[in-house]
Amino acid sequence: MSDKILIFYGSYRSDRQGIRLADYLVRQLTARGAQAELIDAKALDLPMLDRMYKEYPEGEAPSALEALADKIKAADAFVFVAGEYNWSVQPGLKNLTDHFLEEWYWRPAAIASYSAGRFAGARAGLAWHGILSEMGMVVVSSTLAVGGIGKALSVEGEPIGDGGASLAKAFPRFADDLAWWTEAARAQRERKPPPY
Repeated sequence: MSDKILIFYGSYRSDRQGIRLADYLVRQLTARGAQAELIDAKALDLPMLDRMYKEYPEGEAPSALEALADKIKAADAFVFVAGEYNWSVQPGLKNLTDHFLEEWYWRPAAIASYSAGRFAGARAGLAWHGILSEMGMVVVSSTLAVGGIGKALSVEGEPIGDGGASLAKAFPRFADDLAWWTEAARAQRERKPPPY
């Protein structure tokens, strides 16, 4: 069975660097046999959160929100590509995730952080760990952290330089960790319905 993995990316900037990491993850997870799909907050262009998906009467949610809810509910796992803005999370990615709650439950999530600087988005990654846990996901312990994002991945999302070499070396463990938890969570959901 092929894992359905959604990769979420949230930058709205015109010169987006993190999209390179998102594209890399889609390609690498697909090469490992997963059904990996990029969910780009900018392309979806959801409004600032007014109502969560669950707060719309059935059949009245905007079509983009309805389609994304269906994808989230059908997914086996999630990867959050977390850029660091001022020691914290990207507003676009946070807005996208906050539109949902129960749809996330009982599935694993992994965090791939990045920044232009040497801390590689680690502070955003740390913030996302708590956020995703609170939203009902099991956050895997392996993370990716890419510093100097513009010099670690080419425009096409191919690893370059020392940063790219570090990413390529770290990716297999990250993917193995996510795959293990994905299989475990799927087996448990099939064995026993979640308690809520």
